[in-house]
Amino acid sequence: MMCNSVKFMYFELTLMVVCLLLQKGEAIWLSLPASGTKCVSEELHNNVVVLADYVVISDDHVHPTPTISARVTSPNGNALHHKENTTHSQFAFTTTEAGNYLACFWADNPRGGSLSVNIDWKTGIAAKDWESVARKEKIEGVELELRKLELAVEAIHENLIYLKSRELEMRSVSETINARVAWFSIMSLGVCILASVLQLLYLKQYFQKKKLI
Repeated sequence: MMCNSVKFMYFELTLMVVCLLLQKGEAIWLSLPASGTKCVSEELHNNVVVLADYVVISDDHVHPTPTISARVTSPNGNALHHKENTTHSQFAFTTTEAGNYLACFWADNPRGGSLSVNIDWKTGIAAKDWESVARKEKIEGVELELRKLELAVEAIHENLIYLKSRELEMRSVSETINARVAWFSIMSLGVCILASVLQLLYLKQYFQKKKLI
C-alpha cells in the first residue's frame, strides 16, 4: 500500500516537473506608439525552435483594425520574418546561431491612437506540436508525459552546455582584459620611473650649472 502511495507521489512530482519545464512560452503585450518602433528580444542558443503568433488590438476600438509591420532578425542581422500591412500573423524558425534574436513592430499608418500587439512567444519544448508527436509515435498518457520529460531533460542539458560555453568565453575575455590591464600597469610604471630618472638628471645638471652642488 505504501509502495503504491510512493509511486503515485513520484509520478505526481514528475508531472509537476514536466509542467514547470514546459513553461517556455510567454504572452507579451506591446503598446505601439503612433510613430516609432518597439522591439522584444530573447537570447537563445543554437538549434532552438521558436514559434510566435501576434495579433493587433486597437485601444480605440476603431474599425477596420489598423495594420502593422513586423520584422524578426537574427543576431547577425539576417531577416527571419518580415510582414507588412497585417493585423495578425505568425513566424517560426529554428535558430542557427547563438545570440540575441530581435522582433520589432511598428504601425503602418499612424492615426494618433495607440495600438497593442499581443505576442504569444514560444521556444523549445513549448513550441513543439505534441499532438503530432503522440500520433506519430503512437503514445499517450504516461508515455507522452515521460517523452516530454525526456525532451525537457535534454533541453536542460543543452542549456547547461551553452551556459558553460558562455562562461568559458567570458572567462577568456576576462583573462585577456586582465592581462592587458597588467601590461598597461607595467608600462605606466615604467614610464613613470623613466620620467623620474630624466627629471633627476635634468635637476642635477641644472644645479651643477648654477654651482649649487
